[in-house]
Amino acid sequence: MWSAGRGRAAGPALLGLLLALSLPGGRAAKTDAGLVTCGSVLKLLNTQHRVRLHSHDIKYGSGSGQQSVTGVEASDDANSYWRIRGGTEGGCPRGSPVRCGQAVRLTHVLTGKNLHTHHFRSPLSNNQEVSAFGEDGEGDDLDLWTVRCSGQHWEREAAVRFQHVGTSVFLSVTGEQYGSPIRGQHEVHGMASASTHNKWKAMEGIFIKPSPEAPGGHDEL
Repeated sequence: MWSAGRGRAAGPALLGLLLALSLPGGRAAKTDAGLVTCGSVLKLLNTQHRVRLHSHDIKYGSGSGQQSVTGVEASDDANSYWRIRGGTEGGCPRGSPVRCGQAVRLTHVLTGKNLHTHHFRSPLSNNQEVSAFGEDGEGDDLDLWTVRCSGQHWEREAAVRFQHVGTSVFLSVTGEQYGSPIRGQHEVHGMASASTHNKWKAMEGIFIKPSPEAPGGHDEL
């Protein structure tokens, strides 16, 4: 049985911005560099199954009982926005391009929980459960994901993988779909090996412009 939690809503200004992006004709901010930067807020599309990484204030009815993470086909859902942040020790100054091989946290904007995985079975495929965990962006060391890409930095037009630092699984979708109360949403889980099921591309969002001062800055998130 699924249960609804009590997530913390985003601030009014941020929520208004996300709603504006969700409307038809809403446009993401563009930068000339075409790089994903620390502090950016974006949606992630699984390129194989064409669903966006999503979370919401609904908890798993099995496994960890933490906030569920799914994949949705809709492109205009505000619950699919994630903020790119550094680890608990920083290392991701606002506006600095995300490096290939860098460990980041993905914080769900509307609930403040971090993308997380651990040794629980996922509900449908019996792979590794992926959840959203923590409060106000603070969780634990199982919130860290390494960005796997080619080249020096995460390019917005390139497909990348996210490999979990603590358990080595890849953030994946394989097509299983839930019934009520989240009918039609796809299971997101961790898989042990790299495949076409774990490629993701940056989509709609607010991309912080790369700054030459960023390497000497500080993590404001």
